Amino acid sequence: MKKRIYIFTGKGGVGKTSVAAAHAMKSAGDGHKTILISTDMAHNLGDLFEIQLGREPKYITDNLDAYEIDPEYVMEHDFSAIMKSLNGFFPQGEGISLADYGMLPGMEELFALLKINEIYQNGAYERIIVDCAPTGETLTLLKFPELLSWYMEKLFPVGKVAVKVLSPIAKQLYKVELPNRAAMNDIEKIYLKFYELQELLKNRETTSVRLVALSEKMVVEETKRNYMYMNLYNYNVDGLYINRILPDNLDNPFFDEWLKIQRKYKEQLYESFAAVPIYEIPWYDEEVRGMKAVNRICSDALTGDEVFEVREITQRESFEQNSKGYMLKLSLPFVEKSEVDLYQSDSEVVIKIGNFKRSIPLPNVLRTYVVTSAKMENGILNIQFEKGEMDYEQ
Repeated sequence: MKKRIYIFTGKGGVGKTSVAAAHAMKSAGDGHKTILISTDMAHNLGDLFEIQLGREPKYITDNLDAYEIDPEYVMEHDFSAIMKSLNGFFPQGEGISLADYGMLPGMEELFALLKINEIYQNGAYERIIVDCAPTGETLTLLKFPELLSWYMEKLFPVGKVAVKVLSPIAKQLYKVELPNRAAMNDIEKIYLKFYELQELLKNRETTSVRLVALSEKMVVEETKRNYMYMNLYNYNVDGLYINRILPDNLDNPFFDEWLKIQRKYKEQLYESFAAVPIYEIPWYDEEVRGMKAVNRICSDALTGDEVFEVREITQRESFEQNSKGYMLKLSLPFVEKSEVDLYQSDSEVVIKIGNFKRSIPLPNVLRTYVVTSAKMENGILNIQFEKGEMDYEQ
């Protein structure tokens, strides 16, 4: 059984949940065991299906379960051993525990991703459909495995030495009990889980990211940025859904200007995403709520079997040997060279665009090479490495 993950994201309010739910319904109707998962803290799958969802997957219809992830519940019930280790990092007084500090930054993403990975590895479902939070939160979610892996690589094996030396001092002076060796081994296991998850989500044969948009200026611009950032972090976007399209034959002057705006920005989306399959979903004359309404999207926009096909739209980043040395190629659509900051350390090259940055580890063979040039060509960032020594004074 070939298992697949489909991640739906987009600007807030564009209809990600209904589009994700329609895919889940179609998948189940085609006979594939499917689970629809929400990682958005403002869950609304229950509202969409008009059913009360709990903290565990719940039956919706044949071959389909739905699940709204509660990170605190998952943290306490599925990964309690990790929490026990983390408890020692914080000053503890009488009657005070980690729970009193609230959900720490990044913890929601951590346990949501761990739960998705667990569901995938258990193999009970052929298809996992993920309804994500709006763009910013989704980018935070998807970059977290790589970010955590980066920090873990910096800490190990130095971390074990630090624990051995500093544990008595930390306990005496700061009332902080650093994790013992067994706990550090547990953290290493978490690191391996995240590495596994990172490779899973970036595997073109396993995971697809789908963008949901509207034919409006602000949404179009954010969708283009979203696509660029997904490429920066090496995720494969293989579908775009233009939601809430007004019919052209409206006999009402009120909608004349709206139809002009819609045509203008729909054309922009088709031009900008020419390489990506695009699906159009009409604006319905009723609220999208209940299984009947969700099935309506299936019959109107998701009729073909190609909806779930594996498509590799962009290649993963690659190091290619050439006459000068090696070149790193990274897909970065919709970005100008002037928007990209780039610098190199001993073991990695760091790329920063806006508020997001990514550290790409360098293969051992490039530890004696330096970046000599960087060019943007047709949406591809080409970084040239040549033999030499870094100038640390620059």
